[in-house]
Amino acid sequence: MQFDSISAFFHMGGYAFFVWLSYGVSAFLLAALIYSSLSNHKKVKQKIALRLQREKKLRKAAQQNSAQAEQTDSNIAVLKNLPKNSNKVVS
Repeated sequence: MQFDSISAFFHMGGYAFFVWLSYGVSAFLLAALIYSSLSNHKKVKQKIALRLQREKKLRKAAQQNSAQAEQTDSNIAVLKNLPKNSNKVVS
C-alpha cells in the first residue's frame, strides 16, 4: 500500500488510532522487557556474589575448626603419653 503524502501515511486509511496504538504498546512492552531483564540480571549477579562470599567464609571457618581440632588432638596425645607419676613440667 502506497501513500500519497506523509499525512495519508499517518492517517493510515482511517485506522491510524489502532495502528499507532499497537505500535506504541509494542514499543512500551519491549522497553519494559529490556528493563526487567537487565534488573533481574543485576539481582542474580548480586545473589551469586553474596553466595560466593558466604561459601568463602564457611570454608575459612571450616579450615580454622579443623586446625583447632588437630591441635587439640595432638595435645590429648601428648597428655596420654605422659607417665602417671611424672613430675616433669610440660611446656
